[in-house]
Amino acid sequence: MDRSISTLFTLTHQRLRQPPKRHSNFTIPAKTSSMRQMTITPVSSPLKAAFAISRGSKTTAETVLVEIREGEHVGRGECVPYARYKESRVSVVAQLSGIERDIQEGLTRQDLQRRLPAGAAKCAADCALWDLESKLTGTPVWELAGLPEPKPLPTTMTISLDEPEVMAEAAKATHAKILKLKLGGPDDIVRVEAVRRARPDAKLVLDGNEGLDPAEFPTLAAKAADLGVVLIEQPFPAGDDDALTRRPGHVAICADESMHTRGDVQALAKKYDAINIKLDKAGGLTEGLRIMKEAKRCGMSTMVGCMVAGSISMAPAILLGQEADLIDLDGPLWLEKDVPHKLRYHDGTVSPPSRELWG
Repeated sequence: MDRSISTLFTLTHQRLRQPPKRHSNFTIPAKTSSMRQMTITPVSSPLKAAFAISRGSKTTAETVLVEIREGEHVGRGECVPYARYKESRVSVVAQLSGIERDIQEGLTRQDLQRRLPAGAAKCAADCALWDLESKLTGTPVWELAGLPEPKPLPTTMTISLDEPEVMAEAAKATHAKILKLKLGGPDDIVRVEAVRRARPDAKLVLDGNEGLDPAEFPTLAAKAADLGVVLIEQPFPAGDDDALTRRPGHVAICADESMHTRGDVQALAKKYDAINIKLDKAGGLTEGLRIMKEAKRCGMSTMVGCMVAGSISMAPAILLGQEADLIDLDGPLWLEKDVPHKLRYHDGTVSPPSRELWG
């Protein structure tokens, strides 16, 4: 059976209004420099509704914004510290503060790859340096990175874990053509069936977030295939997923929590059909590009995904997503307020970032 996810999606877009700027809790200014200044800003953004997965739920997006100023130009990058990977806003701010002097003295993106480990802090700094280079040179990031000129792309819309009827109503409320269902409970098949009845036209992706039962998974996968599911993400915990070497062939399986950097790809190819590249875990666009290249070399399908965050965080991923089989970049749609020049979404399609936003 062909388990590729590469031929599923083509849509269009329209412009949306710009909302007011998000509220930042506090700002940590960097020391002044004649050449560069770095500002680190923890940001708390209320969500429109609770976002629930198998590990729990949240009502705010907690991020860290990095701004690097050189002359009149400012490069921005934003990351999501994630407790699953032993990160917090405090730990990420500390990591970024530790490279403050290096940034002031002209740290390059190449130097940064050796200076910080993969993770949220490195992501914010890496993306800010890409944005700054773009502004200093007048060259779009996609061109600097050797990517195709970006175009609007269809993105999944996440349906938060809830009772089956609530998830079905959420599916009806969106015009997105690709729905990603969060799972992790005894009624998972009932949830999928309810959403399928509500949206017989939609492509369905399931996300276990490491919370599915290995004993029940073959049955779930077979039923999911019958319901038109095209992909199942991370059914089992990272490091405890050897059962997937004997995975059922009903539907493609995608690594998420198991996938961090380029060095993970070859081993994951033995267990998974696809990988989800998240810049927050990889450490930014620089490593994301390397992962994409390695995945293609290994014959794996690719998704570019995100944490729940705003448009600055999402913008670099949209550029990388031009090379992917599928993108899951609906994070800003969960926020009550986003930044000016935010990304434009329409009927499940997201447009590339404007130059005013990023890159």
